Amino acid sequence: MESDSVEFTAKYKNWVAIKKITIYPDTKPEEIAFSLSGIRQSIDKKAFELLDIDMASLDAYAEKLATSVKKNPSGFSEALIKLSSPEAKASIEKASEKKPTHQAFARIYLIRKIAQLLNLDFDVSQEALSKIYPNLKPPKPRGRVAKS
Repeated sequence: MESDSVEFTAKYKNWVAIKKITIYPDTKPEEIAFSLSGIRQSIDKKAFELLDIDMASLDAYAEKLATSVKKNPSGFSEALIKLSSPEAKASIEKASEKKPTHQAFARIYLIRKIAQLLNLDFDVSQEALSKIYPNLKPPKPRGRVAKS
């Protein structure tokens, strides 16, 4: 049986990412999209880390902004307007203090995070696909495995 595949392997210092999917004639397009989405999510997260963006502080600020507005497009618009405030600028500066030239990337991260929290993600995410296709499950985060 002939098959295609999508394979992504990355190794940089102690970061290793391996994503593979073998594609058979009966593989559904949403399964391929799910796999591609996982690759993109891995890359995006690592890119912000490599740019020394303090994602944890931006996550906390995004949470604060997202809870102060409605979860709809007008709420997102309101949150974007709040990004002009001195508080938002200070949060972005703090998140990029290791490399001040990366403030634009910190701002991009913050905008994307707010959109995600308001269920207005810009990308095809594994979470969104799994809501439409319940048989597709995002990988569970690594953690402690219970003893059998």
